[in-house]
Amino acid sequence: QVQLVESGGGSVQAGGSLRLSCAASGYTYNIPRMGWFRQAPGKEREGVACIYTDRGSTYYADSVKGRFTISQSDAKNTLYLQMNSLKPEDSAMYYCAAAANFGIPSMWASPETWHYWGQGTQVTVSS
Repeated sequence: QVQLVESGGGSVQAGGSLRLSCAASGYTYNIPRMGWFRQAPGKEREGVACIYTDRGSTYYADSVKGRFTISQSDAKNTLYLQMNSLKPEDSAMYYCAAAANFGIPSMWASPETWHYWGQGTQVTVSS
């Protein structure tokens, strides 16, 4: 089992920045990819960013490209999401996720391909 705990959410004005962290513990040595998802009220959970832990290759949703950066610690037990130039539409509960397999890269944004989830951290961006 893998446990994921997010932190770093909060309230910020449009144009501001936040950095989310996700501490991973448990059976983490067999986690080839990790990612961030978000879910706003009344909307489906959507993929924000993904990183393949060994190769370091990254994927982003079009809506956040150029503004968000996903990264991991050298020990690969902490995942980060640096969010810059935040917009009100970025407001959502943000979830850290981990997968026990590589999956198909083009399907990284599909929640059903992920196996472990954190409890989420709220991000609110005001205009």
